[in-house]
Amino acid sequence: MRIRSFIIAYVLVLAILLFADRRPGSMQQNRYSHVVDLTEGQNATAQHATESRTRIIAPAALIPGTWAAGQIPPERLVAPLVVMDLQPGLEAAGGSAQISLDDISAWESQHGMIPQGAIVAIRRAGARDGLSTSDPSKLALTPFPLARDAAEFLMDARYTIGFASETPVNLTSDRALAQQLALHGTYVVEGTAPFTSLPATGSLVIVAPAKNKKPGAAPVRILAMVR
Repeated sequence: MRIRSFIIAYVLVLAILLFADRRPGSMQQNRYSHVVDLTEGQNATAQHATESRTRIIAPAALIPGTWAAGQIPPERLVAPLVVMDLQPGLEAAGGSAQISLDDISAWESQHGMIPQGAIVAIRRAGARDGLSTSDPSKLALTPFPLARDAAEFLMDARYTIGFASETPVNLTSDRALAQQLALHGTYVVEGTAPFTSLPATGSLVIVAPAKNKKPGAAPVRILAMVR
């Protein structure tokens, strides 16, 4: 019943957004062409909805007493989506490359300033080559895909509300960064489907965690509305 209610609410949010997109004056500027489901392992039928391996690391998973997944304000679950690439030539064997401040500067020189209040997704070139997405045990933890100073810049200067990674991430190796994420109310969505088909800018992302107050990582569904 909880899953069914979750899906109904999710569809209603999407319908409202699509309806708003049809208003006069927004037809040319804000039309979305299609929706991409970024939930890894998500089946189309409601009875299999719990099989998703995409999870949200809420602030409460990092610092007790902050927002659990079900307590994140709704306005922080719908946001512009920015996609950044880890350069293939810079990725270490274990996928330990990170987005740096210089990478952010180069990205903004090419695409313009990162929108305020966006979710930043990191696309790992070839990160899943040879991996079976049906076997979650093969999706090993990787370091957080942004350097600490780069993540802090995005949270402080661009008011980034969330980060998304195609692979599960390890936040225990940098406790200072984990604390900053929690104190900013910033969440991390891990283990998403590949961002292969997404443009660098122009998309809208909807993050829908289950409505509960458990402090740990929680299953989540994530959709991108692409222009």
